[in-house]
Amino acid sequence: MNLEYFIAKRLITAKDYKSSISAPIIKIAISAIAIGIIMMLVSVATGIGLQQKIREKVSAFNGQVIISNYDNNNSEVTLAPISKKQDFYPHFKSVPEVKHIQAIASKAGIIRTENAFEGIIFKGVGADYDWNNIKEYLVEGKLPDFSKDLNEDVIISRFLANRLSLKVGDSFNTFFIKEEQGKLPNSRRFKISGIFNSGFQDFDATYILGDIRHIQRINKWSPDQVGAFEVFVKDFDQIKTTGDKIYEQTSSNLDTKTIIEKYSYIFDWLQLFDFNIIVILGVMILVATINMVVALLVLILERTQMIGILKALGANNWTVRKIFLYNAFYLIIRGLFWGNLIGISILLIQQYFGIVSLNPENYYVNQAPVYINWLYVVLLNLLTITVCFIVLLIPSYIITKISPVKAIRFD
Repeated sequence: MNLEYFIAKRLITAKDYKSSISAPIIKIAISAIAIGIIMMLVSVATGIGLQQKIREKVSAFNGQVIISNYDNNNSEVTLAPISKKQDFYPHFKSVPEVKHIQAIASKAGIIRTENAFEGIIFKGVGADYDWNNIKEYLVEGKLPDFSKDLNEDVIISRFLANRLSLKVGDSFNTFFIKEEQGKLPNSRRFKISGIFNSGFQDFDATYILGDIRHIQRINKWSPDQVGAFEVFVKDFDQIKTTGDKIYEQTSSNLDTKTIIEKYSYIFDWLQLFDFNIIVILGVMILVATINMVVALLVLILERTQMIGILKALGANNWTVRKIFLYNAFYLIIRGLFWGNLIGISILLIQQYFGIVSLNPENYYVNQAPVYINWLYVVLLNLLTITVCFIVLLIPSYIITKISPVKAIRFD
């Protein structure tokens, strides 16, 4: 094996072909491997990154499983209250997959300023609200504190702030429409403590977050009545199974809905990325394999005399085939080295500097997110090596058809 590797390394490496006809073919093969792994790394990292970022963003503003009354299913606005005195609140002990549960309530309103007005949904949250999910989207000001006395602090999206010409510290009037006909709307004055920018246009254009006690007072609810519960699970990949368990552990007058069901149009769209990634992987591996097959065939044809000499000296077909396969493996490794170096560099630049931006109206994010998982990197490299190496066994079979006598006389 050492002799075979020595021959492959010394007799048929790329350096020996600088002045031969196979030199450009070898360079193309190495480039194809490098470009292929770059495309695969970028497609997997950005595809999975986009899926995870949108999933995290939708979860942050809506929870991952929503528990509500059946009559609230088709509306973002809370119609009938739910008692907080539930077996699953404030700790969902019967379903260990649940990480956190929080009470919320929503009510439609209109923000009116001197120069503009906007229809909004006021999302009321309380002391149990997990602000860590929202913190990364806060661009100005600070998060409100609803753990003490009732206050007028709210956070508003940059989209609404720009449309209403508001900034941190400004106050504004909001009119809440009553369900009873003929009743005058309730008016509340709020103060902006912070501005967020989620890039999720459906949420940014609609919601503001404030104290749930305002909704309880407007709706004349008791302090232990809320609109719904938002549940966060430990493993999002098991959300369907966990959602079913949560449904089984809630009373018959309550319904549960996962965000995959609530925002099915978004998650159906995200599933298309899995298909796109598979297609890109297949095409890139196919292109790289074809180029390696061509390169190997050229090497075999150019070294026909050497093959004849080795066979005349007693080398069997498999020994000669391994020499060329070793060389092909060497070329694949070179291509993978440069491809990984360039591909990972591109991903790190995007991750830390966000050079490539996206339209949030179409992609729900401001810049292309990147998810770098070294396990995926290793698996992509092993997949490329394995597929290329297996396919290269086919053209190397030509060596068995070469006659030593004819090969030595070959010119």
